[in-house]
Amino acid sequence: TTYNYFKQRFAQVTNPPIDPLREGVVMSLAMTLGRKESIYKVSEAGARLIHLESPLINEFELDKIVAMAAPEQGGFKNAFISTRYPLEDGPGGLEIALDALCEEAARQVRIGSEVIILSDKTDAEGLVATTYIPPLVAVGAVHHRLIADGLRMDAGIVIQTGSVWSTHQYACLVGFGANAVNPYVALETVRQWHGNDKTQSMMEEGKLVRTTLQEAQENYRTAVNNGLLKILSKIGISLLTSYSGAQIFECIGLSMDVMNKSFKGTTSRVGGMSYEDIAREVVMMRPDFHDEKLKLANYGFYKPSKKLEYHANSIDLAKQLHKAIGLNKMAFGERRKGMKNNGVNPTSGANYDIFQQSLTEGPMCNVRDLLDFDSDRESIPIDEVESIESIMKKFCTGAMSLGALSREAHETLAIAVNRVGGKSNSGEGGEDVIRNKPIMDVDEDGNSATFPHLTGLKNGDSANSFVHQIASGRFGVTPEFLVTGKQLEIKMAQGAKPGEGGQLPGPKVSKYIAGLRASKEGVTLISPPPHHDIYSIEDLAQLIHDLHAINENAGVSTKLVSSIGIGTVSCGVAKAGSDVIQISGGDGGTGASPLSSIKHAGMPWEFGLAESHSALVNSGLRGRVLLRVDGGIRTGRDILIAGLLGAEEFGFGTIAMIAEGCIMARVCHLNTC
Repeated sequence: TTYNYFKQRFAQVTNPPIDPLREGVVMSLAMTLGRKESIYKVSEAGARLIHLESPLINEFELDKIVAMAAPEQGGFKNAFISTRYPLEDGPGGLEIALDALCEEAARQVRIGSEVIILSDKTDAEGLVATTYIPPLVAVGAVHHRLIADGLRMDAGIVIQTGSVWSTHQYACLVGFGANAVNPYVALETVRQWHGNDKTQSMMEEGKLVRTTLQEAQENYRTAVNNGLLKILSKIGISLLTSYSGAQIFECIGLSMDVMNKSFKGTTSRVGGMSYEDIAREVVMMRPDFHDEKLKLANYGFYKPSKKLEYHANSIDLAKQLHKAIGLNKMAFGERRKGMKNNGVNPTSGANYDIFQQSLTEGPMCNVRDLLDFDSDRESIPIDEVESIESIMKKFCTGAMSLGALSREAHETLAIAVNRVGGKSNSGEGGEDVIRNKPIMDVDEDGNSATFPHLTGLKNGDSANSFVHQIASGRFGVTPEFLVTGKQLEIKMAQGAKPGEGGQLPGPKVSKYIAGLRASKEGVTLISPPPHHDIYSIEDLAQLIHDLHAINENAGVSTKLVSSIGIGTVSCGVAKAGSDVIQISGGDGGTGASPLSSIKHAGMPWEFGLAESHSALVNSGLRGRVLLRVDGGIRTGRDILIAGLLGAEEFGFGTIAMIAEGCIMARVCHLNTC
């Protein structure tokens, strides 16, 4: 859908995000409809508005707004304008219909309409014969046309659409100009779900909380409202009226013609889909009217399935990598005893070639897939290239916390990366104090009494992470944790869900994890948004100074996530005294994030890295800091492209988990691995 071309922007360093759970008292989703008076003159007429508690309105509330056109009900004249156009007009029909829509909206406001209702609702015959302008495209275009004509303050925009259901979609509609949204298909879906025999049976059996139909629909609105509050909090805005029309998004994948007409002023650094392409995409998503089961289609957006949405990290990719590195999934625990090479199979260059080939031949899904090398230099002998040992020192693991990963997985990564001279990262949540000292009680079978859950150990191994991370929740951050790290990382944002704090589901908070984090077993742990107590670059500089003071031997790194403006932020971070700047892509994460958090914030690291590198060079600050990058890096090609864009160190997150046995089942939140 069109919504997926937009990424939410978020606060990092320049202003603090809000904590919607602990600071929700200062937040509001109230909206208004009607003609707004100038803020510079206070009058009784300025209070004549339709007030809404939430931008999500149901059919009854929409009917009530329509009824307010009557003089005795306030005289709020309204106009319904259809966003549908004939299917036979073809892809070129969308832009023609959009221009006509904007013209009609402006005309209606001029003749006195105070509420413009854009609707894609139609009857069964209309569904077959027509298609529709995507609601986001329609709202944005009408919003900007009314601004251009000096009419925007004279009317509110309501969008009645069947093409909205998730919190990101509501945020996009409001962010690009809608004052209220009537999601008629989403509400009908709730009604059908509630009336389903299976649902009623589960309520009777106590498997679902018994609700009335009205309560079920209110639950849906509450869920959307909570999601909107979380999205507002990422950028540090407390009122939805401030977010409305503010266009706090970055676009990737739409052409400048589309941007200039429907989303004028929104950042878009690459081109993409035209109006004709968008029209084709809408038609491609048309439901099959002849499917009697009426089941909602699953496009594999969150979880891969064959012939659906392509995912670079898949079960098949995991199997290919496991074969290449000699990982025997059947060799664990007591089974290892007596196995040759402790159950580890020989590595296979041929299988690694297959692994790389599966990525290069798969569908393009990253910005770097569009890039290729352009060199006028002759090749050099391999022995003139930097040594493997030197290259390994530039490799790091992603910041994956003990808790998000199991104890075994977390310690295995730390030991392995320490062995090859790289930099392991503790992630948020602290570490066990026994990991601070080298392991010196390993027997001839590779077992240790100190770490009885691990095998294949060697005397002198270290499970202490090189980088110790400090996040906003301060879970596990003790003086000992700070002085035993070789580098201290300030988590200003995280790739999994930029603008939000870390979240560890209750089932993953074992007695061991709770002890490390000074919390209670089984209780979900949610950090405030990263360092929401940092209001400026000066506050960050103070924290960097404090960390240098407590551990004089450790460098300090600052973790940022790719977004427009990160270059300016990086310059400030360099001046604040950070030794390393970590640029993460917006598609990271260990899988413990809520579904609504993992898709729609943050940009690919290619943009953020290039912007930060060039900004630091232009400001004469590049020599002060080391640039590190991570976020979906899997192959040598990825590393070379990152290096050409300015990176000096490279992080591996998900692929490192896969290398130690993860099969990408995507059930991390259930704690079943």
